[in-house]
Formats: sequence, C-alpha cells, structure tokens
Amino acid sequence: MPNEQCPWHKSNYSGGSGSCVEVAEGPTTHIRDTQHRAQAQLSVSGSEWTALLSVLTR
Repeated sequence: MPNEQCPWHKSNYSGGSGSCVEVAEGPTTHIRDTQHRAQAQLSVSGSEWTALLSVLTR
C-alpha cells in the first residue's frame, strides 16, 4: 500500500477531466482509477511498470 515515501499522483497530461489513473511509484507500483479510488487497485513490480512506460513512450 502506498505511503508518504511514494504518494499517489497523476500525469500532467490528464488535464482536469477526472478520467485518468493515479499511480504510487516505488518498489511496487500501485495503479488506481481516479474516479473510483476506493475500489480495486492494480499493483505491479517497479520493473514491470518501467517496462510498460518504455513501450508506451516509443
């Protein structure tokens, strides 16, 4: 679970629409829907998150 060392944040590209995801990056990266924060979240290793971002920014 995220803590003070890896707080939740969202991308600067998401704008003000509220239709985005938030992440808490650390050894384990946590991902959640901004509009449904209390519902389920996805957790992946830091290396998996880095690999996904690498593919998405190509």
